[in-house]
Amino acid sequence: MLDDRLYASLSAIEIADLVNHGRVSAREVVDTALALTADRDRALRAFTAVWADTARAAADEVDAAIADGTRLPLAGVPIGVKAGEGPTSWQNQRLAAAGCVPIGATSVPRAGTGWQTYGSTDRGPTLNPLDPAWSPGGSSAGSAAAVAAGLVPLATGSDGAGSVRIPAAWCGVIGFKPTNGLLPARDRAGLNTPGVLARTPGDAAAYLRTFTPATTPMVVRPPSVAWSPTLGYAATDPDVADTALRALQRIARTGLCSIVDHPVTLHDPAPAWTALRAGAADSGTEALTSANNANLRAVLNGVDLIATPTTPHPPHGHHGPGTRMSVALTWAFNLSGHPALTVPAGTTPDGGPVGLQLVARHGEDMLLLDVAARIDGTADASPCKAKQ
Repeated sequence: MLDDRLYASLSAIEIADLVNHGRVSAREVVDTALALTADRDRALRAFTAVWADTARAAADEVDAAIADGTRLPLAGVPIGVKAGEGPTSWQNQRLAAAGCVPIGATSVPRAGTGWQTYGSTDRGPTLNPLDPAWSPGGSSAGSAAAVAAGLVPLATGSDGAGSVRIPAAWCGVIGFKPTNGLLPARDRAGLNTPGVLARTPGDAAAYLRTFTPATTPMVVRPPSVAWSPTLGYAATDPDVADTALRALQRIARTGLCSIVDHPVTLHDPAPAWTALRAGAADSGTEALTSANNANLRAVLNGVDLIATPTTPHPPHGHHGPGTRMSVALTWAFNLSGHPALTVPAGTTPDGGPVGLQLVARHGEDMLLLDVAARIDGTADASPCKAKQ
């Protein structure tokens, strides 16, 4: 097996490179991931099921392919699978074909819950690796916790209102929601899309390249960014807004982006999102959605990216969010369909993790991921660390 600390420090791309060049076997990598999960997940509860036997068999198949001269873009990379998908879903079949090895199902909220920002297992709630008193966010709770704790470098998620980006922000990892419709999704409302939680933006890009070729040009100049702490309607905590803005300003000072004074003023998407989700859209839904889409087009005609805090408040405890709307800054982009990504932005004065959300034009997913790769580590001046 690999050294635990070495494994937990490697990106998915780095693991695949080691496996493809025969420096380590996929079986060694997967055995390390399974051993770490057996040890640490007893308390963390990121996984609802671990598929040890099938994972080892899949790793052996990867090793056999490598021995035959095949090179796989994600060779031997252990992944967590958001509960409800299963290892034979379309998404996971494509990832397995790229060399990924699913090791287990990650937690989501139990059915019928009134709030989605936590994970549930038969052993109790999923804990946040940064602080067990906090919720990890949700609904891709276990996926975020597993990546943050170093159990896997990559985990699948789905995002219908922020379910990838919120837990990524609260667990201090990368969370990426593609352009709606770019990847197949089982959602008649058109709000939900598959997504990924990852250690690095490069790993998120490798995930996307598994499904679609990189057709968007890469960044040729520092992107222009419009900053909005509220999108015109959200009740964002001042400490969260200040932390995210300082992260953006750090990026700008390095010359990796320019901040442009361009207001972003949307209508609160809550009524339209709720109506669409319930299959009860009416003329009011269409009017609100059309107005927001027009406002976003106008902004993104003038700048390359929109930046916001990912959530309006830090993680809540396991009792629930109360009246706070954790999705307030994310679900507008499920409604509009724009690609969006969160990167760690540091912590509030009292230690709460904050994410910086970046939003690009429709179809510019790879450009968004390229920007994130260039700024990786620059935004986060006070990185959170998982408690071992």
